Amino acid sequence: MPGYLLQAGAQVMCMHGGQAQATAPFPRVKVGGQPVTLQAAPWTVAACPFMAGPTPMPCVTAQWVMGALRVKAGGQPVLLQDSQAVCVPNGTGVNVVMAQLRVKGM
Repeated sequence: MPGYLLQAGAQVMCMHGGQAQATAPFPRVKVGGQPVTLQAAPWTVAACPFMAGPTPMPCVTAQWVMGALRVKAGGQPVLLQDSQAVCVPNGTGVNVVMAQLRVKGM
């Protein structure tokens, strides 16, 4: 199923509302003037308010487990709007809130 490519400026949030940001976008391929993101690089998560009882347990990073099957940059799968990620340390997912809407991949 094709989906829109995620660029460095895409708005991605953990399930608890923390803001995720790409750590290593691929600068040689750009979409809408911004570098695309790759499956291999984790994203950092900031301001996650998650609590496990009285103990803070915020999402710190998000590791992508599924990227594009056919579209690659630098030999790595690019991320799509419907790609899946798992947050560390609590194992929840992420939501892609906003991404560019011009380039699709599969």
